[in-house]
Amino acid sequence: MDAAVRSRAAGDGVRSLTTPSPAPSPERRAAQAVDALRHGWPLAFDGGPVLLPVETAIAQGVHAPRMLISAARAATLKLANQREAARSSGVPHSPVLIAGGEAFTLRDALPIADPALDLGNPLKGPFKAAGLDWAETAAAALELARIAGILPAFLVDPVDAGEAVPVAVSDLAAYSQAGALRIVTRARLPVSAAEDAEIVAFRSAADLREHVALVIGKQSGDRQPLVRLHSECLTGDILGSLKCDCGPQLDAALHAMAHEARDSGGWGVLLYMRQEGRGIGLINKLRAYRLQDQGFDTVEANQRLGLPDEARDFPVAARMLELLGARTIRLLTNNPAKVAALSAAGITVSERVPHQLPDNPHNARYLATKRDRSGHLLI
Repeated sequence: MDAAVRSRAAGDGVRSLTTPSPAPSPERRAAQAVDALRHGWPLAFDGGPVLLPVETAIAQGVHAPRMLISAARAATLKLANQREAARSSGVPHSPVLIAGGEAFTLRDALPIADPALDLGNPLKGPFKAAGLDWAETAAAALELARIAGILPAFLVDPVDAGEAVPVAVSDLAAYSQAGALRIVTRARLPVSAAEDAEIVAFRSAADLREHVALVIGKQSGDRQPLVRLHSECLTGDILGSLKCDCGPQLDAALHAMAHEARDSGGWGVLLYMRQEGRGIGLINKLRAYRLQDQGFDTVEANQRLGLPDEARDFPVAARMLELLGARTIRLLTNNPAKVAALSAAGITVSERVPHQLPDNPHNARYLATKRDRSGHLLI
């Protein structure tokens, strides 16, 4: 006779073929948030609002009762009740929350966000200041927009915006952690200034940007290298733009390092940083160029965009130098702020070496603005 079959609870002895996925890391959430902004998807901040990027949003028929912009943009637009909020913040890139008589649609919001539309949409408002009890979250959102290279403007708690990507304010710090940077490869790279140069590539798991360094001459711990921090400039470095001095500065720096190596047995390091437009991105830099053609200087143009005029990542530059074993350097720059930033990040700058080149009719005002408003030591 068959043995009696004992009854069992449903699921007894059944093993799941899947295991719960671990929570995403802060680095992953921040990277996903940047990607979401580029795609026009909303962000859901932990313990805060849902924010939809105005410039890239793809949702149709979306609307929201409030809008988040920067203080500089609010002041530029002379929005009613916003000028005082912008002034009181003291920081041009700080967040300002505005509300109107009716809900904002994307059609309403885009002229508020984009200064290219100012002339065609001169009348905006009236708007009133709205209380902002999530200022840290708002500031993080503006910074994520800058990293993504889009205009810093959001619809707040929009209706029908679609599924939101989760993110926390603390994720931003993990994304920009300089210590995550590593050397991934290096190779000989003959260049016109020095045929024995070596290129070194850096990558971080927390950031998609890939920076490089060009080392010229024989690296020696007994000699302080001549170092140049050069931020990527597609228009100047590649296309030969006359609106800036980036291309000539890059070329002159490489030749100065080659001279150092050839004539005095020294060495040099050019850090080529992937931070176009002083950290605001290529598209926003070109928007600033358009505003400059309307008569604004470089600082004013960035402020009209609601963006900082200086957003470069100097701790990453310091980390690159540390990985190369160059902790004491001679810095080729006209900008005392670079010296101070590298010093604050642990690099000893023993000497500031001037790096001034002749101006031209197209960049004379740009260089004067660097001197008069950004503190560059130019004659």
